[in-house]
Amino acid sequence: MDITFLLNGETVALSGVSPTQTLLDWLREERRLTGTKEGCNEGDCGACTVMVTDRDGARALNACILFLPQLQGKAVRTVEGVAGPGGALHPVQQAMIAHHGSQCGFCTPGFVMSMVTAHANGATDHDTQLAGNLCRCTGYAPIIRAAQAVTDAPVPEWVARDRLDLPQVPGAAHSPQSADDLALAFAAQPDAVLVAGATDVGLWVTKQLRELTPVIFLDRCADLKIIDIGTDEIRFGAMVDMNAMGAALADLHPSYGEMIRRYASVQVRNAATVGGNIANGSPIGDNPPALIALGATLHLRRGDDRRSLPLEAFFVDYGKQDRAPGEFVVAVSFPRQPDRLKCYKLSKRFDQDISAVCGCFNITVQDGMVRAARIAFGGMAGVPKRAHAVEDALTGQAWTAETVATAQTRFDADFAPMSDMRASARYRLETARAMLARYLAEDRGEPVSVLEIAP
Repeated sequence: MDITFLLNGETVALSGVSPTQTLLDWLREERRLTGTKEGCNEGDCGACTVMVTDRDGARALNACILFLPQLQGKAVRTVEGVAGPGGALHPVQQAMIAHHGSQCGFCTPGFVMSMVTAHANGATDHDTQLAGNLCRCTGYAPIIRAAQAVTDAPVPEWVARDRLDLPQVPGAAHSPQSADDLALAFAAQPDAVLVAGATDVGLWVTKQLRELTPVIFLDRCADLKIIDIGTDEIRFGAMVDMNAMGAALADLHPSYGEMIRRYASVQVRNAATVGGNIANGSPIGDNPPALIALGATLHLRRGDDRRSLPLEAFFVDYGKQDRAPGEFVVAVSFPRQPDRLKCYKLSKRFDQDISAVCGCFNITVQDGMVRAARIAFGGMAGVPKRAHAVEDALTGQAWTAETVATAQTRFDADFAPMSDMRASARYRLETARAMLARYLAEDRGEPVSVLEIAP
């Protein structure tokens, strides 16, 4: 593959690029830019964070699971390119020095790049912005103080100009620019691996050492990145990233938006997509339970043929989805509705961790009676799954603790979860029952958040 992008302000044109060569490996091995560190090599630690800019703005991304072809027509800044002409330090670099934000230094470049990107975007939610950067030395306080210190500092010209200097590059079969282009390319190569954000596929390469060929990269399909908040329906294109989705849902369904904030890290959410999270069929993906609870419809395309189906019907069995060769996810939609959705994510770490159980509840109550209920879980079966028996036990009944207690006995009819390193089957069932009780308590205005309740 041939690709062109900016690296620290200079144009780079490469020929014969392997579709699965990561930016991290290329930087360190080919360019000797070793400031970008290899830590976990799976997008968890943030030591490899770089800033990637396109026409939509700047994003912090993990270079270890970012393939070189994903950089086509974009700009990359590494820690070596943060300082300006003549070695003028970026305000973030100055603040890290002034506030003693570095000790061993291994994680420091990643922190700096996350902070530089947040600063460029005017983001001041520092705890969230840095949740994907791990440090064992400083205790984070000096780093947070450094981030706070540069809030009002202007963005340096040499950083801001990346968006203005982006190279013009043509489309290609491996990098379609629209859903129509993708339909043609995928129909011609139905065995191709579709790469959206590579937050999952990247690990196939870095951890499983798989050879992927052929590969089609979707990040240039602009019409798959559309968010449509309509009067009757809300629709997310398959290539909408999770940060954009979270921002769109923050006011419409705040509990869902907060769950997305806890979904991995800023770097991962900047890359991970709505369609990718659905298409990989993970039984512990956090998006499908919430979307199923909202009554979502999945939209698929194969060539010129299009079809739609209820999202829960897409998940057939563990590792198996209702998707034909050459067929891809176009979008997911759900009805615009009053907010009755609550999403409860249970994980060993509060932030940036995989769910042991994710329960999403959408229960309509009128005049003290349950008129409708849609409840879905991740981590409770081989696929994201609705709790039909629990729903039936609630619907038509008084919205009371007694009704909830009866419905709690029906979880065994819906789920037979497995035991694994994250949780035992018994624990999963017990916590699922507790989540239903939590929904009732929260609906009554009782305090339920672990971040708000104190002994």
